[in-house]
Amino acid sequence: MISLRPLAWSAVAILALARLAVAGDATADVAPPPTPPQRPAGLGAPKLPAPVKSDDAASKAPAKDANADAAQPQITPEEAVQRADAYLDSARMMTADFVQIGPDGQRSEGQLYVDRPGRMLFHYDAPARLEIVADGRSVAVRDQKLDTQDLYFIAQTPLKFLLKDHVDLAKDTTVKRVTIDDNSATIEIEDKATFGGSAEIALVFDPDSFALKQWTVIDAQGFQTVVSLFNVDLTSKPDPDLFHIQQAMPGGPNSRH
Repeated sequence: MISLRPLAWSAVAILALARLAVAGDATADVAPPPTPPQRPAGLGAPKLPAPVKSDDAASKAPAKDANADAAQPQITPEEAVQRADAYLDSARMMTADFVQIGPDGQRSEGQLYVDRPGRMLFHYDAPARLEIVADGRSVAVRDQKLDTQDLYFIAQTPLKFLLKDHVDLAKDTTVKRVTIDDNSATIEIEDKATFGGSAEIALVFDPDSFALKQWTVIDAQGFQTVVSLFNVDLTSKPDPDLFHIQQAMPGGPNSRH
């Protein structure tokens, strides 16, 4: 049986990103993400070759408007990062259902509550019985089945910069690559100052609205986690009691401070 610890630490890596999705892009009828493949050489979406048309199909295809591309100028990587910052900064509170595909391909579901800056709760549905809580100073990974709790400073988590009031990807991380096509704008970033080593994150946005559609995290151990949000509510303020971290548990905390 696979231990929940690698899954838990990968979930710590995705904590902060969960607050970034918005209701306009996370609808209940969107299919959940597929099981992630093995760790790719690069984090971006794979570049698949365009299908080759037969002569007959090509002859029947409508003529392409020569001005179509000119009507939709492509933004620069710098502009994409700026638009991502502005979009991510806009979410201050959120409640949502989430679906997570873990490093072992296992699908997990649960509820997410966010109140910026710094406060968040990932509550996993059974059988996981796992909770991840950020209270503005610390992050706790609680295993309710084993009555254990691991504590970390927010500064140790791979995405601590996204728990701040203001998001500045270029300042707070290393932007490794920006790719833009008709279907998505993907910004790949790296944070080296994390517990256990660096983490790599791919943020996938809608190329027009820059609504966040999906994110993938690869932690220092190579574990890959994909997350999607559904039934997102950005107007209801979560109960502050949801973000309380109990400093002592019956089984005794396992502090990482």
